[in-house]
Amino acid sequence: MGLLPEKALTRSVLKIATPAVAGLSSQMVVSVAETAMVGRLENTKVALAAMALASLAAWALTSAFSSLATGTHVLVARRTGERDFPGAGEVLNNSLLLSLILGILISVPGYIFSHDFINFFAADPDVADEGAGYMEWRFIGIGIFLFVVSYRGFFNGIGHTKVFMYSAIVINFSNIIFNYILIFGNFGAPRMGLPGAGLAVALSNILGLLYFVAATFTPGYRKTYKYYSKLRIRSDLLRQIVKISIPVSFQNILILLGFLVFAAIAGYVGTTEQAATQVVISALFLSFLPCFGFGTGAQTLVGQSMGKGQLDLARRYGLEASRLATYYTIALGCVFMVFPDAVISVITNNPDVAAVARPLLQIAGAAQMFYAPGIVLAHALQAAGATMFVMWVEVLTHWVIFLPTCYVLGVILGYGIVGAWLALPAYIIVYSIWIYLKYRKGTWLHIKV
Repeated sequence: MGLLPEKALTRSVLKIATPAVAGLSSQMVVSVAETAMVGRLENTKVALAAMALASLAAWALTSAFSSLATGTHVLVARRTGERDFPGAGEVLNNSLLLSLILGILISVPGYIFSHDFINFFAADPDVADEGAGYMEWRFIGIGIFLFVVSYRGFFNGIGHTKVFMYSAIVINFSNIIFNYILIFGNFGAPRMGLPGAGLAVALSNILGLLYFVAATFTPGYRKTYKYYSKLRIRSDLLRQIVKISIPVSFQNILILLGFLVFAAIAGYVGTTEQAATQVVISALFLSFLPCFGFGTGAQTLVGQSMGKGQLDLARRYGLEASRLATYYTIALGCVFMVFPDAVISVITNNPDVAAVARPLLQIAGAAQMFYAPGIVLAHALQAAGATMFVMWVEVLTHWVIFLPTCYVLGVILGYGIVGAWLALPAYIIVYSIWIYLKYRKGTWLHIKV
């Protein structure tokens, strides 16, 4: 991968990736705003520590099932490249069916066992109580979220990422408004604190679902893709969606459970350290989520190019998206390292938490510069169907390198929270190198889906 962009490829990547980056960046704004609001509650340390656990647990939950979007995205992109537009519509129909089934199976038991789940990871019972209310509302809203995920995969797969961008803006900015109302009890609403943030997510996803449904009833889409006119269950499509999605699901679960364990390790060091960890993780969304946007662009263009049989073009699209994302992470990493106080002040005004978070953000800033090649090329590999390989790389680097190193440095050797965070660069660098070597080998270009 060279340093200079290929102009023709850059235009195509930016056309697809920019709306996805914008949509995911609006999600980043929500994360920062939500953490900033919770960070201004009276019981700041407990609330932020609870949020560190509850939000990561919720991300583990939603990411596990948002893998449905990957299966939908990959198949729709491939069908679009093959010019099989009604086939892409059938993928959406069957994806929505899976969303319905999963939503029913997850919501009820998740709601019932929310407190037990958070209590397992929390060292402080006050932290567990605060986080459980947040998780209950997230489980209630999971069914709506899964429908949103299916629609998102479809529109990204056909290359119309602007629809995803607009839906994300609707979801995320309504989420900020609901957070302001429910966390603090404004405009006559009850003051719910952290649980109010969980309810805000559920309400905003309802608005997002309504937007997607309205978009699918646009005559141009219905005429081309014929999704609602052929409502039949296809077991082969269901198997394909599941086959592609399950490795991504396990990968997402284990990544975010890993970060949940990481937050729990921070809790063993101290509640202030756990709160600071949440602050830095929220700041890292400034980097991670746009990288996922470039990954979405890579996934769409690689999948469509493979559907057309243009394998070399597919390979070049992945490299170009990776290059552009790397420019972004280098620039942002420099900001994190040089101006950490400015970033932290947006999220919390607690001086104790800010003091602990400062060196952690600088470490994270250096580490995340290397994140873009790994995550974007991993998306390209997933577009080809190499989801099992990507899963194993993530699982092994996360659970064999990152977490053991974190625990040894932070707890056993006594280097505290700074030592724990020093495990992050090792994990990210090994992950990105491994993914790049697989991508360069090129065997993934011949996978059939």
